[in-house]
Amino acid sequence: MRCFCYNLFMKLKPETPSKAPDISGLTAAELLSVVEGLQQELSAKKAAVQQRDQYIQILEELLRWKRIQQFGASSEKSTHQIHLFDEAELEAEIDDLRDQLPDDVAEEEAPPASRKRRQRGFSDTLLRERIELTLSDEEKVGASKTFFTKVKEELQFIPAQLKVLEYWQEKAVFEQDGEERILAAARPVHPLGKCTATTSLLAYIITSKYADGLPLYRLEHMLKRLGHEISRTSMAHWVIRLDDVFKPLIHLMREVQNSSDYLQADESRMYVLKEDGKTAQSDKWMWVTRGGPPGQPSVLFEYDPSRAGKVPVRLLDDFNGILQADGYSGYGKVCRDNNITRIGCWDHARRKFVEAIKGSKPQGKGKATKVSKADVALSHINKLYAIERQIKELSEGERYRIRQELSVPRLDALKIWLEANAGKVAKGTMTRKAMDYTLNQWPTLVGYCERGDLQISNVLAENAIRPFALGRKAWLFADTSRGARASATCYSLVETAKANSLEPSAYIQYVLDRIAEADTLEKLEALLPWNVNLERASKKVPQID
Repeated sequence: MRCFCYNLFMKLKPETPSKAPDISGLTAAELLSVVEGLQQELSAKKAAVQQRDQYIQILEELLRWKRIQQFGASSEKSTHQIHLFDEAELEAEIDDLRDQLPDDVAEEEAPPASRKRRQRGFSDTLLRERIELTLSDEEKVGASKTFFTKVKEELQFIPAQLKVLEYWQEKAVFEQDGEERILAAARPVHPLGKCTATTSLLAYIITSKYADGLPLYRLEHMLKRLGHEISRTSMAHWVIRLDDVFKPLIHLMREVQNSSDYLQADESRMYVLKEDGKTAQSDKWMWVTRGGPPGQPSVLFEYDPSRAGKVPVRLLDDFNGILQADGYSGYGKVCRDNNITRIGCWDHARRKFVEAIKGSKPQGKGKATKVSKADVALSHINKLYAIERQIKELSEGERYRIRQELSVPRLDALKIWLEANAGKVAKGTMTRKAMDYTLNQWPTLVGYCERGDLQISNVLAENAIRPFALGRKAWLFADTSRGARASATCYSLVETAKANSLEPSAYIQYVLDRIAEADTLEKLEALLPWNVNLERASKKVPQID
Protein backbone atom coordinates (compact mmCIF):
# COMPACT_ATOMS: atom_id res chain seq x y z
CA MET A 1 0.00 0.00 0.00
CA ARG A 2 2.83 2.43 0.92
CA CYS A 3 4.68 1.74 -2.38
CA PHE A 4 1.45 2.19 -4.36
CA CYS A 5 0.76 5.56 -2.69
CA TYR A 6 4.33 6.79 -3.39
CA ASN A 7 4.12 5.81 -7.08
CA LEU A 8 0.74 7.49 -7.34
CA PHE A 9 2.14 10.69 -5.75
CA MET A 10 5.08 10.77 -8.16
CA LYS A 11 2.76 10.16 -11.08
CA LEU A 12 0.46 13.05 -10.11
CA LYS A 13 3.21 15.42 -8.89
CA PRO A 14 2.54 18.85 -10.47
CA GLU A 15 4.99 19.89 -13.14
CA THR A 16 7.04 23.12 -12.90
CA PRO A 17 5.05 25.84 -14.67
CA SER A 18 6.62 26.90 -17.98
CA LYS A 19 7.14 30.52 -19.05
CA ALA A 20 4.40 32.16 -21.11
CA PRO A 21 5.23 32.13 -24.84
CA ASP A 22 5.72 35.39 -26.80
CA ILE A 23 2.68 35.77 -29.09
CA SER A 24 3.15 39.37 -30.16
CA GLY A 25 4.24 38.52 -33.73
CA LEU A 26 1.69 35.76 -34.45
CA THR A 27 -1.04 35.93 -37.09
CA ALA A 28 -4.71 35.38 -36.30
CA ALA A 29 -4.55 31.79 -37.58
CA GLU A 30 -1.48 31.11 -35.49
CA LEU A 31 -3.13 32.66 -32.43
CA LEU A 32 -6.18 30.45 -32.99
CA SER A 33 -3.92 27.41 -33.15
CA VAL A 34 -2.18 28.45 -29.93
CA VAL A 35 -5.55 28.91 -28.19
CA GLU A 36 -6.72 25.46 -29.33
CA GLY A 37 -3.47 23.97 -28.05
CA LEU A 38 -3.87 25.68 -24.69
CA GLN A 39 -7.49 24.47 -24.46
CA GLN A 40 -6.38 20.90 -25.18
CA GLU A 41 -3.63 21.23 -22.55
CA LEU A 42 -6.14 22.60 -20.06
CA SER A 43 -8.57 19.74 -20.78
CA ALA A 44 -5.75 17.24 -20.31
CA LYS A 45 -4.82 18.81 -16.98
CA LYS A 46 -8.47 18.79 -15.87
CA ALA A 47 -8.66 15.09 -16.76
CA ALA A 48 -5.44 14.48 -14.80
CA VAL A 49 -6.89 16.34 -11.80
CA GLN A 50 -10.11 14.29 -12.01
CA GLN A 51 -8.07 11.11 -12.25
CA ARG A 52 -6.01 12.22 -9.25
CA ASP A 53 -9.14 13.00 -7.23
CA GLN A 54 -10.58 9.61 -8.14
CA TYR A 55 -7.37 7.87 -7.05
CA ILE A 56 -7.46 9.81 -3.78
CA GLN A 57 -11.09 8.85 -3.24
CA ILE A 58 -10.29 5.17 -3.80
CA LEU A 59 -7.26 5.32 -1.50
CA GLU A 60 -9.23 7.05 1.25
CA GLU A 61 -11.98 4.46 0.91
CA LEU A 62 -9.49 1.59 1.14
CA LEU A 63 -7.79 3.23 4.12
CA ARG A 64 -11.09 3.61 5.98
CA TRP A 65 -11.97 -0.02 5.23
CA LYS A 66 -8.56 -1.28 6.39
CA ARG A 67 -8.92 0.63 9.64
CA ILE A 68 -12.37 -0.84 10.19
CA GLN A 69 -11.02 -4.31 9.42
CA GLN A 70 -8.33 -3.89 12.04
CA PHE A 71 -10.15 -2.00 14.77
CA GLY A 72 -13.88 -1.99 14.01
CA ALA A 73 -16.72 -4.39 14.69
CA SER A 74 -17.21 -7.28 12.28
CA SER A 75 -21.02 -6.99 12.16
CA GLU A 76 -22.52 -6.77 8.68
CA LYS A 77 -25.49 -4.67 9.78
CA SER A 78 -25.92 -1.43 7.88
CA THR A 79 -26.83 1.95 9.33
CA HIS A 80 -29.64 2.52 6.84
CA GLN A 81 -31.00 -0.96 6.28
CA ILE A 82 -33.87 -0.50 8.74
CA HIS A 83 -35.14 2.47 6.72
CA LEU A 84 -34.71 0.76 3.39
CA PHE A 85 -36.28 -2.60 3.83
CA ASP A 86 -39.73 -3.26 5.22
CA GLU A 87 -39.64 -6.76 6.66
CA ALA A 88 -43.18 -6.43 8.02
CA GLU A 89 -44.48 -6.07 4.46
CA LEU A 90 -42.62 -9.24 3.47
CA GLU A 91 -44.01 -11.16 6.43
CA ALA A 92 -47.52 -10.16 5.41
CA GLU A 93 -46.92 -11.39 1.86
CA ILE A 94 -45.51 -14.69 3.09
CA ASP A 95 -48.43 -15.14 5.49
CA ASP A 96 -50.78 -14.66 2.55
CA LEU A 97 -48.94 -17.41 0.68
CA ARG A 98 -49.11 -19.65 3.75
CA ASP A 99 -52.88 -19.23 3.74
CA GLN A 100 -52.87 -20.69 0.24
CA LEU A 101 -51.42 -24.00 1.48
CA PRO A 102 -53.63 -26.94 0.46
CA ASP A 103 -55.71 -28.52 3.21
CA ASP A 104 -53.85 -31.84 2.98
CA VAL A 105 -50.53 -30.26 4.03
CA ALA A 106 -49.79 -31.23 7.61
CA GLU A 107 -49.33 -28.36 10.05
CA GLU A 108 -45.86 -29.51 11.02
CA GLU A 109 -44.75 -29.08 7.40
CA ALA A 110 -45.42 -25.36 7.61
CA PRO A 111 -44.93 -24.17 11.19
CA PRO A 112 -45.17 -20.45 11.80
CA ALA A 113 -41.95 -18.58 12.38
CA SER A 114 -41.33 -18.14 16.09
CA ARG A 115 -38.66 -16.59 18.21
CA LYS A 116 -36.39 -18.91 20.11
CA ARG A 117 -37.41 -18.94 23.74
CA ARG A 118 -34.85 -18.41 26.44
CA GLN A 119 -34.04 -21.62 28.27
CA ARG A 120 -34.79 -21.46 31.98
CA GLY A 121 -33.12 -23.86 34.38
CA PHE A 122 -30.66 -26.55 33.37
CA SER A 123 -31.00 -29.06 30.57
CA ASP A 124 -32.69 -32.31 31.49
CA THR A 125 -29.94 -34.15 29.59
CA LEU A 126 -27.47 -33.36 32.37
CA LEU A 127 -26.65 -35.90 35.07
CA ARG A 128 -28.51 -34.99 38.26
CA GLU A 129 -27.87 -35.78 41.91
CA ARG A 130 -30.44 -35.21 44.65
CA ILE A 131 -29.17 -33.60 47.83
CA GLU A 132 -31.65 -33.67 50.74
CA LEU A 133 -31.45 -30.97 53.41
CA THR A 134 -32.96 -32.67 56.46
CA LEU A 135 -34.22 -31.54 59.83
CA SER A 136 -32.74 -33.04 62.97
CA ASP A 137 -34.80 -35.49 65.02
CA GLU A 138 -35.18 -32.86 67.73
CA GLU A 139 -36.54 -30.35 65.23
CA LYS A 140 -39.15 -32.84 63.94
CA VAL A 141 -40.55 -33.75 67.37
CA GLY A 142 -44.32 -33.28 67.32
CA ALA A 143 -44.64 -32.86 63.55
CA SER A 144 -47.65 -34.58 61.95
CA LYS A 145 -45.75 -35.20 58.68
CA THR A 146 -42.65 -34.16 56.75
CA PHE A 147 -42.04 -33.57 53.02
CA PHE A 148 -39.40 -32.21 50.66
CA THR A 149 -39.61 -29.30 48.21
CA LYS A 150 -36.98 -28.41 45.63
CA VAL A 151 -35.59 -24.98 46.51
CA LYS A 152 -32.47 -24.63 44.39
CA GLU A 153 -30.47 -26.00 41.48
CA GLU A 154 -26.70 -25.56 41.10
CA LEU A 155 -24.39 -26.55 38.29
CA GLN A 156 -21.35 -28.51 39.45
CA PHE A 157 -18.09 -28.93 37.56
CA ILE A 158 -16.25 -32.24 37.94
CA PRO A 159 -12.58 -31.66 37.09
CA ALA A 160 -10.88 -33.97 34.63
CA GLN A 161 -8.36 -36.44 35.94
CA LEU A 162 -5.68 -38.73 34.59
CA LYS A 163 -5.67 -42.42 35.47
CA VAL A 164 -3.12 -45.10 34.63
CA LEU A 165 -4.53 -48.34 33.23
CA GLU A 166 -2.29 -51.30 34.15
CA TYR A 167 -2.79 -54.29 31.87
CA TRP A 168 -1.88 -57.57 33.56
CA GLN A 169 -1.95 -60.43 31.12
CA GLU A 170 -2.75 -63.85 32.44
CA LYS A 171 -0.67 -66.67 31.02
CA ALA A 172 -1.15 -70.41 31.36
CA VAL A 173 1.66 -72.94 31.11
CA PHE A 174 0.97 -76.34 29.56
CA GLU A 175 3.44 -79.22 29.77
CA GLN A 176 3.41 -81.69 26.96
CA ASP A 177 6.05 -84.26 26.00
CA GLY A 178 8.53 -82.62 28.31
CA GLU A 179 8.04 -79.19 26.75
CA GLU A 180 6.19 -76.17 28.05
CA ARG A 181 3.65 -74.26 26.01
CA ILE A 182 2.42 -70.83 27.17
CA LEU A 183 -1.03 -69.49 26.34
CA ALA A 184 -1.55 -65.77 26.98
CA ALA A 185 -4.85 -63.90 27.22
CA ALA A 186 -5.66 -61.78 24.19
CA ARG A 187 -4.50 -58.17 24.35
CA PRO A 188 -6.81 -55.35 23.20
CA VAL A 189 -5.99 -53.98 19.76
CA HIS A 190 -4.81 -50.36 19.80
CA PRO A 191 -5.16 -48.26 16.63
CA LEU A 192 -1.55 -47.05 17.00
CA GLY A 193 -0.07 -50.35 18.16
CA LYS A 194 2.43 -49.52 20.89
CA CYS A 195 1.14 -46.26 22.34
CA THR A 196 0.96 -45.02 25.92
CA ALA A 197 -2.25 -43.03 25.31
CA THR A 198 -5.67 -44.63 25.59
CA THR A 199 -8.27 -44.01 22.93
CA SER A 200 -10.08 -41.67 25.34
CA LEU A 201 -6.95 -39.52 25.72
CA LEU A 202 -6.41 -39.46 21.95
CA ALA A 203 -10.02 -38.43 21.43
CA TYR A 204 -9.63 -35.70 24.05
CA ILE A 205 -6.49 -34.30 22.37
CA ILE A 206 -8.14 -34.25 18.93
CA THR A 207 -11.33 -32.62 20.21
CA SER A 208 -9.47 -30.05 22.30
CA LYS A 209 -7.35 -28.89 19.38
CA TYR A 210 -9.73 -29.21 16.44
CA ALA A 211 -13.09 -28.51 18.09
CA ASP A 212 -12.02 -26.10 20.84
CA GLY A 213 -9.02 -24.48 19.14
CA LEU A 214 -6.50 -25.24 21.90
CA PRO A 215 -2.89 -25.42 20.66
CA LEU A 216 -0.86 -28.39 21.84
CA TYR A 217 1.41 -26.33 24.06
CA ARG A 218 -1.63 -25.35 26.16
CA LEU A 219 -2.75 -28.96 26.33
CA GLU A 220 0.75 -29.83 27.49
CA HIS A 221 0.42 -27.45 30.47
CA MET A 222 -3.15 -28.55 31.22
CA LEU A 223 -2.19 -32.23 31.37
CA LYS A 224 0.83 -31.39 33.52
CA ARG A 225 -1.47 -29.74 36.07
CA LEU A 226 -3.49 -32.97 36.15
CA GLY A 227 -0.43 -34.94 37.21
CA HIS A 228 1.53 -36.08 34.15
CA GLU A 229 3.42 -34.14 31.51
CA ILE A 230 2.93 -35.17 27.88
CA SER A 231 5.09 -33.26 25.42
CA ARG A 232 3.47 -31.47 22.53
CA THR A 233 5.83 -33.39 20.23
CA SER A 234 4.37 -36.70 21.39
CA MET A 235 0.82 -35.44 20.91
CA ALA A 236 1.65 -34.12 17.42
CA HIS A 237 3.16 -37.49 16.45
CA TRP A 238 0.05 -39.32 17.66
CA VAL A 239 -2.22 -37.06 15.59
CA ILE A 240 -0.08 -37.49 12.47
CA ARG A 241 0.04 -41.28 12.86
CA LEU A 242 -3.74 -41.38 13.28
CA ASP A 243 -4.14 -39.78 9.86
CA ASP A 244 -3.29 -43.11 8.21
CA VAL A 245 -5.66 -44.90 10.61
CA PHE A 246 -8.60 -42.65 9.75
CA LYS A 247 -7.97 -42.39 6.00
CA PRO A 248 -10.12 -45.40 4.93
CA LEU A 249 -13.07 -43.94 6.83
CA ILE A 250 -12.52 -40.49 5.29
CA HIS A 251 -12.36 -42.01 1.79
CA LEU A 252 -15.65 -43.79 2.44
CA MET A 253 -17.24 -40.53 3.63
CA ARG A 254 -16.05 -38.88 0.42
CA GLU A 255 -17.71 -41.57 -1.70
CA VAL A 256 -20.99 -41.18 0.18
CA GLN A 257 -20.84 -37.38 -0.04
CA ASN A 258 -20.18 -37.35 -3.79
CA SER A 259 -23.14 -39.68 -4.35
CA SER A 260 -25.49 -36.84 -3.37
CA ASP A 261 -26.91 -34.22 -5.73
CA TYR A 262 -26.10 -31.03 -3.78
CA LEU A 263 -22.78 -29.94 -2.25
CA GLN A 264 -21.35 -26.71 -0.90
CA ALA A 265 -17.65 -25.89 -1.16
CA ASP A 266 -15.30 -23.29 0.26
CA GLU A 267 -11.58 -22.81 0.82
CA SER A 268 -9.41 -20.91 3.29
CA ARG A 269 -5.74 -19.97 3.53
CA MET A 270 -3.34 -21.68 5.89
CA TYR A 271 0.39 -21.47 6.48
CA VAL A 272 2.62 -24.54 6.29
CA LEU A 273 6.27 -23.92 7.08
CA LYS A 274 7.79 -26.89 5.25
CA GLU A 275 6.21 -27.51 1.86
CA ASP A 276 8.22 -28.65 -1.14
CA GLY A 277 8.58 -25.94 -3.77
CA LYS A 278 6.92 -23.22 -1.68
CA THR A 279 8.17 -20.68 0.80
CA ALA A 280 6.91 -20.61 4.37
CA GLN A 281 5.19 -17.28 3.71
CA SER A 282 3.26 -18.42 0.62
CA ASP A 283 -0.42 -19.28 0.82
CA LYS A 284 -1.53 -22.88 1.06
CA TRP A 285 -5.15 -23.93 1.19
CA MET A 286 -7.64 -25.89 3.25
CA TRP A 287 -10.60 -26.97 1.14
CA VAL A 288 -13.96 -28.02 2.56
CA THR A 289 -17.02 -29.66 1.01
CA ARG A 290 -20.31 -30.12 2.84
CA GLY A 291 -23.34 -32.19 1.85
CA GLY A 292 -24.43 -35.75 1.39
CA PRO A 293 -27.57 -37.83 0.85
CA PRO A 294 -30.58 -37.12 3.08
CA GLY A 295 -29.80 -38.03 6.68
CA GLN A 296 -26.10 -38.61 5.91
CA PRO A 297 -24.40 -35.18 6.06
CA SER A 298 -20.62 -34.96 6.06
CA VAL A 299 -18.10 -32.13 6.23
CA LEU A 300 -14.79 -33.03 4.62
CA PHE A 301 -11.58 -31.01 4.76
CA GLU A 302 -8.67 -31.46 2.40
CA TYR A 303 -5.28 -29.77 2.53
CA ASP A 304 -3.55 -28.85 -0.72
CA PRO A 305 -0.73 -26.36 -1.29
CA SER A 306 -2.44 -25.29 -4.52
CA ARG A 307 -5.61 -23.33 -5.20
CA ALA A 308 -5.68 -24.41 -8.83
CA GLY A 309 -8.71 -25.98 -10.47
CA LYS A 310 -7.08 -29.42 -10.34
CA VAL A 311 -7.95 -29.65 -6.63
CA PRO A 312 -11.77 -29.53 -6.98
CA VAL A 313 -11.41 -31.82 -10.02
CA ARG A 314 -9.80 -34.39 -7.73
CA LEU A 315 -12.19 -33.88 -4.81
CA LEU A 316 -15.36 -33.91 -6.94
CA ASP A 317 -14.22 -36.57 -9.37
CA ASP A 318 -17.46 -38.58 -9.34
CA PHE A 319 -19.90 -35.82 -8.33
CA ASN A 320 -22.37 -34.53 -10.93
CA GLY A 321 -25.07 -32.66 -9.04
CA ILE A 322 -25.38 -29.01 -7.94
CA LEU A 323 -22.31 -27.27 -6.50
CA GLN A 324 -22.67 -24.09 -4.48
CA ALA A 325 -19.55 -21.96 -4.06
CA ASP A 326 -18.35 -18.37 -4.24
CA GLY A 327 -17.19 -16.69 -7.44
CA TYR A 328 -13.74 -18.30 -7.47
CA SER A 329 -12.92 -19.44 -11.02
CA GLY A 330 -11.11 -22.59 -9.85
CA TYR A 331 -14.41 -24.49 -9.73
CA GLY A 332 -15.05 -23.82 -13.41
CA LYS A 333 -13.11 -26.79 -14.83
CA VAL A 334 -14.76 -29.48 -12.70
CA CYS A 335 -18.18 -27.98 -13.42
CA ARG A 336 -17.53 -28.13 -17.17
CA ASP A 337 -15.93 -31.58 -17.16
CA ASN A 338 -18.48 -33.26 -14.86
CA ASN A 339 -21.54 -31.40 -16.13
CA ILE A 340 -22.04 -29.91 -12.66
CA THR A 341 -24.63 -27.17 -12.21
CA ARG A 342 -23.10 -24.30 -10.29
CA ILE A 343 -24.98 -21.84 -8.08
CA GLY A 344 -23.56 -18.85 -6.27
CA CYS A 345 -23.50 -17.45 -2.76
CA TRP A 346 -25.34 -14.26 -1.84
CA ASP A 347 -23.27 -13.92 1.35
CA HIS A 348 -20.23 -13.00 -0.74
CA ALA A 349 -22.14 -10.45 -2.80
CA ARG A 350 -23.79 -8.92 0.26
CA ARG A 351 -20.46 -8.74 2.11
CA LYS A 352 -18.94 -6.63 -0.67
CA PHE A 353 -21.70 -4.02 -0.32
CA VAL A 354 -21.31 -4.04 3.48
CA GLU A 355 -17.59 -3.39 3.05
CA ALA A 356 -18.35 -0.57 0.61
CA ILE A 357 -20.67 1.04 3.16
CA LYS A 358 -18.08 0.77 5.91
CA GLY A 359 -15.42 2.25 3.64
CA SER A 360 -17.57 5.21 2.55
CA LYS A 361 -16.85 8.72 3.77
CA PRO A 362 -18.70 9.38 7.05
CA GLN A 363 -21.33 12.12 7.11
CA GLY A 364 -20.44 15.31 8.97
CA LYS A 365 -22.28 16.25 12.13
CA GLY A 366 -25.53 18.07 11.54
CA LYS A 367 -25.78 16.94 7.93
CA ALA A 368 -28.73 14.96 6.65
CA THR A 369 -28.01 11.25 6.35
CA LYS A 370 -27.36 10.38 2.72
CA VAL A 371 -28.34 6.97 1.43
CA SER A 372 -25.64 5.58 -0.86
CA LYS A 373 -26.03 3.22 -3.78
CA ALA A 374 -24.41 0.50 -1.67
CA ASP A 375 -27.16 1.05 0.94
CA VAL A 376 -29.86 0.67 -1.71
CA ALA A 377 -28.31 -2.52 -3.11
CA LEU A 378 -27.96 -3.96 0.37
CA SER A 379 -31.61 -3.24 1.14
CA HIS A 380 -32.63 -5.22 -1.97
CA ILE A 381 -30.47 -8.15 -0.87
CA ASN A 382 -31.78 -8.04 2.70
CA LYS A 383 -35.31 -8.49 1.39
CA LEU A 384 -34.20 -11.76 -0.19
CA TYR A 385 -32.78 -12.93 3.13
CA ALA A 386 -35.94 -11.88 4.96
CA ILE A 387 -37.94 -14.18 2.71
CA GLU A 388 -35.56 -17.06 3.46
CA ARG A 389 -35.89 -16.54 7.22
CA GLN A 390 -39.66 -16.75 6.97
CA ILE A 391 -39.80 -19.92 4.86
CA LYS A 392 -36.91 -21.94 6.33
CA GLU A 393 -39.26 -24.32 8.19
CA LEU A 394 -41.56 -24.97 5.22
CA SER A 395 -41.46 -28.00 2.98
CA GLU A 396 -39.22 -27.96 -0.11
CA GLY A 397 -42.23 -27.60 -2.38
CA GLU A 398 -43.55 -24.58 -0.51
CA ARG A 399 -40.15 -22.94 -0.36
CA TYR A 400 -39.84 -23.30 -4.14
CA ARG A 401 -43.33 -21.83 -4.71
CA ILE A 402 -42.73 -18.82 -2.46
CA ARG A 403 -39.35 -18.16 -4.03
CA GLN A 404 -40.92 -18.12 -7.46
CA GLU A 405 -43.67 -15.75 -6.36
CA LEU A 406 -41.67 -13.42 -4.08
CA SER A 407 -37.92 -13.83 -4.57
CA VAL A 408 -37.75 -13.96 -8.36
CA PRO A 409 -39.53 -10.60 -8.88
CA ARG A 410 -37.24 -8.96 -6.33
CA LEU A 411 -34.21 -10.46 -8.04
CA ASP A 412 -35.38 -9.06 -11.35
CA ALA A 413 -35.85 -5.62 -9.78
CA LEU A 414 -32.37 -5.73 -8.26
CA LYS A 415 -30.75 -6.65 -11.57
CA ILE A 416 -32.53 -3.82 -13.39
CA TRP A 417 -31.39 -1.37 -10.72
CA LEU A 418 -27.78 -2.61 -10.84
CA GLU A 419 -27.60 -2.35 -14.63
CA ALA A 420 -29.04 1.16 -14.54
CA ASN A 421 -26.71 2.45 -11.80
CA ALA A 422 -23.40 0.61 -12.15
CA GLY A 423 -22.19 3.01 -14.85
CA LYS A 424 -22.88 5.99 -12.59
CA VAL A 425 -20.33 4.83 -9.99
CA ALA A 426 -16.62 5.47 -10.49
CA LYS A 427 -14.57 2.45 -11.49
CA GLY A 428 -12.24 1.11 -8.85
CA THR A 429 -14.42 2.11 -5.90
CA MET A 430 -15.65 -0.58 -3.53
CA THR A 431 -19.25 0.08 -4.49
CA ARG A 432 -18.52 -0.32 -8.21
CA LYS A 433 -16.57 -3.52 -7.55
CA ALA A 434 -19.50 -4.90 -5.54
CA MET A 435 -21.95 -4.03 -8.31
CA ASP A 436 -19.75 -5.52 -11.04
CA TYR A 437 -19.20 -8.70 -9.00
CA THR A 438 -22.94 -9.15 -8.48
CA LEU A 439 -23.74 -8.63 -12.16
CA ASN A 440 -20.91 -10.93 -13.30
CA GLN A 441 -22.10 -13.68 -10.94
CA TRP A 442 -25.79 -13.13 -11.65
CA PRO A 443 -26.51 -16.41 -13.52
CA THR A 444 -25.22 -18.41 -10.52
CA LEU A 445 -26.65 -16.13 -7.80
CA VAL A 446 -30.23 -16.70 -8.95
CA GLY A 447 -29.76 -20.47 -9.08
CA TYR A 448 -31.03 -21.11 -5.54
CA CYS A 449 -34.58 -20.33 -6.68
CA GLU A 450 -34.63 -23.34 -9.00
CA ARG A 451 -35.21 -25.84 -6.16
CA GLY A 452 -36.69 -25.68 -2.70
CA ASP A 453 -33.85 -27.54 -0.97
CA LEU A 454 -31.10 -25.17 -2.13
CA GLN A 455 -29.69 -22.45 0.10
CA ILE A 456 -29.44 -18.73 -0.65
CA SER A 457 -25.83 -18.77 0.47
CA ASN A 458 -22.87 -21.00 1.11
CA VAL A 459 -23.32 -20.46 4.83
CA LEU A 460 -23.25 -24.14 5.82
CA ALA A 461 -19.83 -24.62 4.26
CA GLU A 462 -18.62 -21.32 5.70
CA ASN A 463 -19.87 -22.33 9.16
CA ALA A 464 -18.08 -25.65 8.77
CA ILE A 465 -14.77 -23.97 7.92
CA ARG A 466 -15.11 -21.33 10.65
CA PRO A 467 -13.74 -23.57 13.46
CA PHE A 468 -10.66 -24.09 11.30
CA ALA A 469 -10.28 -20.34 10.81
CA LEU A 470 -10.65 -19.73 14.56
CA GLY A 471 -8.25 -22.53 15.42
CA ARG A 472 -5.75 -21.17 12.92
CA LYS A 473 -5.58 -17.97 14.97
CA ALA A 474 -4.55 -20.03 17.99
CA TRP A 475 -1.96 -22.35 16.45
CA LEU A 476 -1.05 -19.99 13.56
CA PHE A 477 0.51 -22.56 11.21
CA ALA A 478 1.28 -26.21 10.52
CA ASP A 479 4.90 -27.32 10.50
CA THR A 480 4.72 -29.86 7.67
CA SER A 481 2.33 -30.98 4.95
CA ARG A 482 1.80 -34.24 6.88
CA GLY A 483 0.61 -32.21 9.85
CA ALA A 484 -1.70 -30.16 7.62
CA ARG A 485 -3.22 -33.32 6.12
CA ALA A 486 -3.68 -34.82 9.60
CA SER A 487 -5.41 -31.61 10.68
CA ALA A 488 -7.76 -31.87 7.69
CA THR A 489 -8.67 -35.41 8.72
CA CYS A 490 -9.34 -34.43 12.34
CA TYR A 491 -11.45 -31.43 11.32
CA SER A 492 -13.46 -33.73 9.04
CA LEU A 493 -14.25 -36.10 11.90
CA VAL A 494 -15.13 -33.32 14.34
CA GLU A 495 -17.37 -31.35 11.99
CA THR A 496 -19.06 -34.44 10.53
CA ALA A 497 -19.87 -35.62 14.05
CA LYS A 498 -21.42 -32.24 14.83
CA ALA A 499 -23.40 -32.31 11.57
CA ASN A 500 -24.89 -35.63 12.72
CA SER A 501 -25.74 -34.33 16.25
CA LEU A 502 -22.99 -36.40 17.86
CA GLU A 503 -20.62 -35.21 20.56
CA PRO A 504 -17.26 -35.15 18.72
CA SER A 505 -15.14 -36.64 21.50
CA ALA A 506 -17.56 -39.53 22.02
CA TYR A 507 -17.72 -40.28 18.29
CA ILE A 508 -13.96 -40.14 17.78
CA GLN A 509 -13.37 -42.46 20.73
CA TYR A 510 -16.04 -44.82 19.36
CA VAL A 511 -14.16 -44.94 16.06
CA LEU A 512 -10.75 -45.37 17.73
CA ASP A 513 -12.04 -48.29 19.81
CA ARG A 514 -13.13 -50.19 16.69
CA ILE A 515 -11.26 -49.02 13.60
CA ALA A 516 -8.21 -51.25 14.16
CA GLU A 517 -10.44 -54.29 13.65
CA ALA A 518 -12.49 -52.80 10.78
CA ASP A 519 -10.97 -55.07 8.13
CA THR A 520 -14.06 -55.28 5.90
CA LEU A 521 -16.22 -52.73 4.12
CA GLU A 522 -19.19 -53.65 6.31
CA LYS A 523 -17.22 -52.98 9.51
CA LEU A 524 -15.97 -49.68 8.13
CA GLU A 525 -19.47 -48.60 7.10
CA ALA A 526 -20.62 -49.31 10.66
CA LEU A 527 -18.29 -46.53 11.82
CA LEU A 528 -19.94 -43.85 9.68
CA PRO A 529 -21.56 -41.30 12.03
CA TRP A 530 -25.11 -41.96 10.83
CA ASN A 531 -24.65 -45.69 11.52
CA VAL A 532 -23.07 -45.63 14.98
CA ASN A 533 -24.99 -46.60 18.08
CA LEU A 534 -24.39 -43.44 20.09
CA GLU A 535 -26.72 -41.10 21.90
CA ARG A 536 -27.72 -38.11 19.81
CA ALA A 537 -27.86 -34.59 21.18
CA SER A 538 -31.52 -34.90 22.21
CA LYS A 539 -31.17 -38.06 24.34
CA LYS A 540 -31.64 -37.77 28.13
CA VAL A 541 -29.23 -38.91 30.81
CA PRO A 542 -30.65 -40.81 33.85
CA GLN A 543 -30.60 -39.19 37.26
CA ILE A 544 -28.54 -40.25 40.26
CA ASP A 545 -30.37 -40.59 43.56
